[in-house]
Amino acid sequence: MPDSLKEAGFALGMPFHRVILKVILPCGFSGILSGVMLSVARITGETAPLLFTAFGNPYLTANITRPMQSLPLLIFNYATSPYNDWHDLAWGASLILLVFVLVLNISTKLIAIRWKVQL
Repeated sequence: MPDSLKEAGFALGMPFHRVILKVILPCGFSGILSGVMLSVARITGETAPLLFTAFGNPYLTANITRPMQSLPLLIFNYATSPYNDWHDLAWGASLILLVFVLVLNISTKLIAIRWKVQL
């Protein structure tokens, strides 16, 4: 983002918080939204940290001090199993994860387009 936009807001007598909210944030919204979307998509697909931190509990729990199952960990456990039924479940879980990331990408693009139209 060029500094001239920020300087133009200051030259018009806008206070710092108004320059941030009315000039800088709208200009950088698509980049901020893309960064957030990419980080969430990467977090949902990361398997290696979950192998070390989730400890492979097959049950869902609300206690944050107890081990918990996650979708990438489930995919890893089922894909490395010797059972064909579990392989099918791993493919289904992979499809769910892929669809979740795809829906997140599409919704991010729609929000960014709608935000630009309202400006």
